[in-house]
Amino acid sequence: MRVGFDAKRAFANKTGLGNYSRFVLDALLTNEKAPTYLAYTPKNKAKLFPGFPENNIRIPQTFLDKKLSAYWRYASITKQLKADNIDVFHGLSNELPQGLQNTGIKSVVTIHDLIFERLPHLFKPIDRLIYRHKFQSACRRADSVIAISEQTKRDLIALYHVDSEKIQVIYQDCNPIFKQRVEQNKKEEIRRIYDIPGQYILCVGTLEERKNQHRLVEAFASVASNDFQLILVGKSTSYTPKILEYIQKYNLEKKVKILHDVPTAHLPALYQEAEIFAYISIYEGFGIPILEALHSGTPVLAAKGSCLEEAGGPGGLYADPYQKEDISHQLNKLITDAALRKQLVEAGKRHISQFSGENIAHQLVDLYQNLR
Repeated sequence: MRVGFDAKRAFANKTGLGNYSRFVLDALLTNEKAPTYLAYTPKNKAKLFPGFPENNIRIPQTFLDKKLSAYWRYASITKQLKADNIDVFHGLSNELPQGLQNTGIKSVVTIHDLIFERLPHLFKPIDRLIYRHKFQSACRRADSVIAISEQTKRDLIALYHVDSEKIQVIYQDCNPIFKQRVEQNKKEEIRRIYDIPGQYILCVGTLEERKNQHRLVEAFASVASNDFQLILVGKSTSYTPKILEYIQKYNLEKKVKILHDVPTAHLPALYQEAEIFAYISIYEGFGIPILEALHSGTPVLAAKGSCLEEAGGPGGLYADPYQKEDISHQLNKLITDAALRKQLVEAGKRHISQFSGENIAHQLVDLYQNLR
């Protein structure tokens, strides 16, 4: 069996869809070696995925396809797929090329989330139109649709009326660096770099309205006096001043620290040293930071209402992301009860076994084979 992938994000995107694409391809290469996997990408100059076999990377071949690489991905790639004798093509990032259904090649598309439909005010109207066209078209034409969470499956059924029988939920895992214990001297060094001497609550995610960090700051301010710091790690955006406003409002300048541009290599130590990981995002497709925390042995406080309860399972407590009092109440329980934190860590370790690369690779190959 020969499986092709729309792998642009794997070779060009450092976060999100790129991480998912690399995870899937690496899991398949490591655990399911029988099929041949070919990765199609307009270019491979960023060197983000050196582990993928060079001989199995496919780029546009004709002068016109190289110049019009967006159109190549949109439609003309189908000629190349046929020439390569592809049996199944998997669109890893919400879209499939036009005309694929006329080639005899079976198709799978992964839909990550419909956040732009659930929270439309956070997206430009033109972007919503483009996303809606791509997602609906891919779901309609695909032989099978992968949803990365039960929440995304529910959204596909409710908003796009995709047949539930056509959708299979297949989870993902996080970067394997979060599964490795960091040596104590290295953890202490990273603490010194970021000036974090004592116990702390960690939150990792782009500083944006959907991630809800300002309400986390507000809830943290409401917790009875404690010796914890709150550490927010994420890319700065136009939302950052709102967080700073809440920090100043509650006189938390010495208790809340915002860290930008933290290298990925430093994150495992920050997770492993944290007493609590807090992620009260209003809406997510899955919630990879939750898995990063559970692999790090850190108990989680997450938001109700989307998919975070799926990701964290019994490894966390959950609060209404719109209710400061609820967030504060659950946060206080975690801060004051070390035994509860330990209990959640043990439950989380059992929960994350289902997200292993071996398990997910097996599910994917089963799906591909059943389409033939």
